[in-house]
Amino acid sequence: MEAIKQEIENALEILRKGGIILYPTDTVWGIGCDATNPEAVERIYKLKKRSDHKAMICLVNSVKMLEQFVNSVPDPAYDVIDFSDKPTTIIYDNPIKVANNLVAEDETLAIRVVKEKFCEQLIYQLRKPLVSTSANISGQPTPNSFAQIAPEILKGVDYIVNLYHSKISDKPSAIIKIGNDRTVKVIRK
Repeated sequence: MEAIKQEIENALEILRKGGIILYPTDTVWGIGCDATNPEAVERIYKLKKRSDHKAMICLVNSVKMLEQFVNSVPDPAYDVIDFSDKPTTIIYDNPIKVANNLVAEDETLAIRVVKEKFCEQLIYQLRKPLVSTSANISGQPTPNSFAQIAPEILKGVDYIVNLYHSKISDKPSAIIKIGNDRTVKVIRK
């Protein structure tokens, strides 16, 4: 528990200065930053060599935080968050108070409420959403473990969280889109 607390403090110091981190999520290893900081978001796009037309996911620690960054949370989203048995990211219309370069061209943002303790506590203490994008160069395979992360990514971040390096993650989260009209579309199972 003490190691987790120390790693949260270390990561927070970097995030609050506009830095980017490499960290374990409830799915695969992620590259992250403060989702309200456009300069930090831009650094992640550059590190991943990713088009800024391809949106990234944000993590929040609670439904309460989600409601602060989305104009209107459609009712079906609450059921998905409460009852999904695996990490599920939901694409919402009209996000607010996040970096503009994080919002997709169609004015949507993918957000996941995390249930994993490290991420939950990190986000709680940051008091802002955390960007989460897979720890790979765009177009390359998503690494299933810390050992598979490319040296270019390891060197390009400001801090690497020193937890769960032996964890194997089989796949990224499911992604669904829930419109304000309550329509549901599965993007990734």
